[in-house]
Formats: sequence, C-alpha cells, structure tokens
Amino acid sequence: MAELEGQIRWIEVKFSSNGELAEALAEVLGRFVSNGVVLEAVTRFNPKTQENEPTGEMMVSGYLAADDQLEGQRHKLEVALWHLGQILPLPEPQYRPVKNEDWMAAWKKHYTPIAIGDRLLVMPAWKDPDPDQTRIVVRINPAMAFGTGTHPTTQLCLRLLERHFSPGQALIDVGCGSGILTIAALKMGATHALAVDVDSQAVASTLENAGLNAIAPETLETGKGSVEEILTGRFSMIEAPLVLVNILAPIIIRLFGQGLAELVSEGGTLLLSGILLDQEPEVIRAAGAAGFSQVDRLADGDWVGLALTKDAA
Repeated sequence: MAELEGQIRWIEVKFSSNGELAEALAEVLGRFVSNGVVLEAVTRFNPKTQENEPTGEMMVSGYLAADDQLEGQRHKLEVALWHLGQILPLPEPQYRPVKNEDWMAAWKKHYTPIAIGDRLLVMPAWKDPDPDQTRIVVRINPAMAFGTGTHPTTQLCLRLLERHFSPGQALIDVGCGSGILTIAALKMGATHALAVDVDSQAVASTLENAGLNAIAPETLETGKGSVEEILTGRFSMIEAPLVLVNILAPIIIRLFGQGLAELVSEGGTLLLSGILLDQEPEVIRAAGAAGFSQVDRLADGDWVGLALTKDAA
C-alpha cells in the first residue's frame, strides 16, 4: 500500500467559505475525492489577546487522485458544484497539484498515446512518436486536470474538429483547459487562435503545452477570460469562423445568454462538447434560439458533441 501511494500525485481542491456553506461544499466534494474532506476553521492572530481567534471563515479541502480517472472526476465535481450554485452562490474552487516523488514515473507507466479520429495522436510529453507515424501528434503534459485527451468530451470535440476544420481558418477556444483543442487546430493548419479560460492555471497549462508542440507564438493568443471579455475587446479577436466550447452543458447555455453566438462569424461553425445525453435537448434549444442549425452529432457513452452552423441573419 505504501508503495502504491508513493506513485500517486494528487490535485488538492479547496474552498474558502462561511461556516453555513462549508457543510454543503464538504458533502458535494466528499462524493469525488479520496480519503475524505477536511474542514478547517480560519483563524487570525489577535495581538491584544496573543491568541489565534476564529474569523468565521472555513476552509474545505479534499484530494483528487491524479490517475486515469482524474479528468472525469473533476468534470463530475464541476457539474455537481454547478447544481449547488443554482441554490447558493459558491466560492470558486482552488486547484493545486500536490507532488509525490514517484508521480511522474507512475504517469509514464500508465499514460499511453491516444489515437483520435483519423488523423490525430495525443501523446504524453515524455514520449516520442514512432518514426513512421503519419498522424498529427499533439503533445500534452498531463500535469493538471484540464484536458489530457482521455475523457470522452475532449475526444468528441477533437473528432468534430477533425471533421469540420478547414486549414487557413482562425478560431476561438472558450474554456481552453490544457489547450489541447487549440493546439490540434494550429497543427492542422489554423492561422491564428485565441484560447481563453476563467482559470489562470489553464492559461499557464495552454502556454506550456504550446511550447511542447513548437507552436509559433505569433499564432496563439491566450489569456484569462470568457465570452464577455472577448466581446469587450480585451483580445485581438472578437469573432472567428470556428469557435470551440468544451465545458459543461449548463455553462454552455449560460454562455449563449452572454453572447456566445456573436463570437461566430456568419456561416461559421460552433463545436460544443461536455453535454450529457439528457442535457442535449436543452442545449439544442438554446443554440436554435441563438440562430444556429445542427449539422453534425457524435456520441460516446453518455456524452454528446455537436457541430452547428450560424444561420445567415
């Protein structure tokens, strides 16, 4: 057991909240983390009393095992948190990698190349493709829970990208995670890509993985943000003929309300993934109301990916 534990790396998930909300967060977090949830009272040193006194804030934390289930577990956790957030405003979760000495050795043993679609091959950073490899290789450092190519939602979006991308296009990736989708598009011939995410760690992960793939810096723009930040002109692009969104269905629906359709050029393509089967009708209704028609659909188990075109005004 001790030997096995030495080969695991963990992702710490932490929330800072008031005492009332802490119990609800602990209940949700406890469904997905290993070894239970820790609740700690936040204290502050009082120089008058010379004691640490409670502030009323609580820290709620737990650990996701960084194994081949990591991306799926994080995805499920974020779905559960979204539902809880419809009842009470939630603090943003903080994700932090916790290293164990043999974590990289464990990943090297278990993380293998993944062939996706007809042309793509997702490889861990430490491996080299076979000399006779003809697929487009996308190298990823699976150090965080942001998209390693193992989860069906990522694979569905990559397969749709392969089918609907045209070389020479520019694109926008909303919720870029590891940057895997953006990097794949750039390696297939995209001229320019804007990749944004609300998590600064995802932006850092995208830049790191772009370096692993020798992506020309002038072709990739990335930063913290989402639909609203793009539309306000924070970045160099406001719209593109191809837009990718691999997040969660409830967030996709919310993004339509924030102007997601405006990011897609007239006649352009919107690729959506992260949709469970029972969420598909609601996503399609939101897309239709925003002026999109469905042109393609892929499914993998309980997950669905959609390709839509923006109708002429």
